[in-house]
Amino acid sequence: MNWKPEQLLDDFLIAAKSGKIEIPPNTICIEKLLMPHQKPNLPAGKMAVYVFSTETCVLKVGKVNTGSGPRYKYQHYRHKGNNSTLAKSLLADKNACHSYKLNEDNVSDWILENTDRVNFLVDAEVDEFVLSLLEAFLQVRLQPIYEGRTNQP
Repeated sequence: MNWKPEQLLDDFLIAAKSGKIEIPPNTICIEKLLMPHQKPNLPAGKMAVYVFSTETCVLKVGKVNTGSGPRYKYQHYRHKGNNSTLAKSLLADKNACHSYKLNEDNVSDWILENTDRVNFLVDAEVDEFVLSLLEAFLQVRLQPIYEGRTNQP
């Protein structure tokens, strides 16, 4: 991972405060799952913004609200179902498939073994708009490869 989650959270809190957005202290915490990692559970009473990255680039930034535990744990490791999963994005990227020898049978294991996952866990009492703002802030700052752009690799 070539970025600093703590610094980004500090920068986000400063930006939010300058926009007169009140975020109570200690309502956002960071969970780092370094490669290889396990699929995490969404803690009760939490929402999250999560970031998948390799040593050299950020792949995906996403968010979930409370009550989305299964989606949080499994969605991005599967190539079936939701269209905006990390697994589907990797399989659609011919360069990634060739470089990493990815296919439908091994993409989930590849993600677990070759990516870091950083979860910004947000207390459920925080307004959902703050969650969306945090996701957008991280997307702008980290410029993930797979974020629904038409110019994806």
